[in-house]
Amino acid sequence: MVSKQVVLITGSSTGFGRLIAETLAHNGHTVFATMRDPGGRNATNASEIRALAKQQSLPLNVLELDVTNDASVERAVNLCVEHAGRIDIAINNAGNALIGLAEAVTTEQAQQIMDTNFFSSVRVNRAVLPHMRRQRSGLLLHISSGAGRVIFPAFGLYCATKFALEALAEAYHYELAAQGIESSIVEPGAYLTPVFGNTVKAADDDRTDTYGVAKQIPPKINEFLKMMAGNPQEVADAVLSIVETPVGQRKLRYRVSRRDPGVDEINALCEHVQRRLFEASGIAADTAFVQRSAASTA
Repeated sequence: MVSKQVVLITGSSTGFGRLIAETLAHNGHTVFATMRDPGGRNATNASEIRALAKQQSLPLNVLELDVTNDASVERAVNLCVEHAGRIDIAINNAGNALIGLAEAVTTEQAQQIMDTNFFSSVRVNRAVLPHMRRQRSGLLLHISSGAGRVIFPAFGLYCATKFALEALAEAYHYELAAQGIESSIVEPGAYLTPVFGNTVKAADDDRTDTYGVAKQIPPKINEFLKMMAGNPQEVADAVLSIVETPVGQRKLRYRVSRRDPGVDEINALCEHVQRRLFEASGIAADTAFVQRSAASTA
């Protein structure tokens, strides 16, 4: 029998987060779907989720959480624990997309997307880890992207945030294993979600205009990704499978897409390099966490 989990998900108003929240709740897990301003800009989304929970008697709750605000994150996590008595899984899903030539992205835009796509996970993980440590169990699940392993021109800043998230999540994977806490990464390919419609464009048009024919790269890449897009429910189903995987059997990385541009190959090589690094540094011989972490990626 699958043990039912208490799950907090960021960025749950639409897209992957909304699908993941509903899918987990339909399968009996207690879900806290979080979002910014559920009484204002996301009032309709929050109302729809609450109505679904009431109509179908789902263990699905809505909480306000702004991933760019430390106090908001702490408050939401504390409310989750007060209500459910524990927190088993934190799913770092909140994120934005940004398209445009890297030079045309302003410093302010770069800071904003890094804050949402990367520092949000730092905030959430720091808020949930003390609770998981007391439980001696837990899972940090990070919704990254295939663009966290390969580079798409015109998505350079977005890729940078996902590369950073991959590194952070992998560090947690090694560092927390001895405490019974796992960290895993989901790497979706192209999927049509509201993120596509809300993609921010690089603001410095004057810089873009200096690139000549290269100005056509952003729209071409965008159309290419749309043509490759699959059904986002595939990602929610993959997350459900990870959530219901027994402790100690979860992998570090899960690629979810119909086509693989080489992500699996990169992941396999990086795993090999990491093991060699641990052996050379003596970490593998001196600590148990690397052995457990290596086993979970096999």
